[in-house]
Amino acid sequence: CAGVGDGGRRGRRMTKGTSSFGKRTSKTHTLCVRCGRRSYHIQKSRCASCGYPAARKRTFNWSTKSKRRRTDGTGRKEYTRHLSRRFKNGFREGTQATLKRAIASSA
Repeated sequence: CAGVGDGGRRGRRMTKGTSSFGKRTSKTHTLCVRCGRRSYHIQKSRCASCGYPAARKRTFNWSTKSKRRRTDGTGRKEYTRHLSRRFKNGFREGTQATLKRAIASSA
């Protein structure tokens, strides 16, 4: 008897699930140079997270959490951490600080 209620497939399965997942071997996204996430689409040459290689970073107002995660002050602040001190001294460069001992002995 043909499988009643199987639409004439006789035990064959629809291949949307387990058997199809084994064929997923190619990677669509790889690591992004700018944000470091695995969101850079190889064929499109575009990062889904930060929008690289666009000059502007990809952000949207409808995602406040996302903006909070990647805003100023969430990393090491390598540049901005020293700005206030450099501003206080007028962004001087190429000079040597005078020794406090030399100032005290001359006075």
